[in-house]
Amino acid sequence: MHIPNSSFFPLIIVALPFLYWTFNFKKQTKLAFYVHDYLSGHDTSAITVAGKEGPQTSVLSFGTIIAVDDPVTEGPDLNSKLIGRAQGMYINSQLDGKGLHLMFSIIFTDGIYKGSTLEIQGADLFAMKEREFSIVSGTGYFRFVRGYGIMTTHFIDIPNLKAILKLDVTVKHY
Repeated sequence: MHIPNSSFFPLIIVALPFLYWTFNFKKQTKLAFYVHDYLSGHDTSAITVAGKEGPQTSVLSFGTIIAVDDPVTEGPDLNSKLIGRAQGMYINSQLDGKGLHLMFSIIFTDGIYKGSTLEIQGADLFAMKEREFSIVSGTGYFRFVRGYGIMTTHFIDIPNLKAILKLDVTVKHY
């Protein structure tokens, strides 16, 4: 039996990680969609569940917790094609009330990603034009996903607590 040359074995050990990362093919998917977050009106999709003054606490107050079940559409108009729901919560986590912490799922209910989800987490300093957030997980088509998104405010009506947010998402997955 022939024993391999001892200088060849370290080369294999070094080459294996390189080959793994070179040939480990992952898909990259880019998406853009709109989340309609309405805390008032006949089409309310988010409510205050806790805060300093109970359920009447403003989302703009530190410590307020909001539960959301927002429509997700292809375009900024609420009448554009509904492709899913944004379900979860956000917490006003900045002492001056100008920052939220997001934790929600994008649940796709129509289109090619129907039945799949993206799990979103991160800071939303809503006074900024663009905010970056993390995609930390997913299911279905997005199993083993990781990525990021850029959130921009397409429309905001602070007195009536209504906003339309555009999410541009880039994810890598198998």
